[in-house]
Amino acid sequence: MEFPFPSEEWLKEYHSQINSSEAYKKAAATWEAGAVVLVISKEPRIGLNEDFAIWLDLLKGVCRESKKVTLEEAQKAPFVITGDYARWKQVVKKVLDPVKGMMQGKLKLKGDLPTIVRFVKASQELVECSTRVPTKFLDE
Repeated sequence: MEFPFPSEEWLKEYHSQINSSEAYKKAAATWEAGAVVLVISKEPRIGLNEDFAIWLDLLKGVCRESKKVTLEEAQKAPFVITGDYARWKQVVKKVLDPVKGMMQGKLKLKGDLPTIVRFVKASQELVECSTRVPTKFLDE
């Protein structure tokens, strides 16, 4: 079974993949900087009619909670990474490294970039977890 990206079903499976990843647990063992929100900007031409914000409550290598939130709720997180659908698709397919994407302006970060950079391995492991979710992209 494939999960549409983005969707709450996809997010539930992603949460499970994060928490079953020993590599992520190890890479993010000292992460105490708080929640990270991933915002996929709306793309009406493929049926994504509103922004989709994914809240990941991350602490010491564990995803304590994941949920879809409003853009207003998203702004309460210490880290908000925003990009269009095509960029996030590149991240999930491992074509675009998210930290490089932030540095190149392909993804927009609200939060402290040096903190994110210190946890580059953890961010790569989060991407690795996303690749384990059987994904059906809306534009394919």
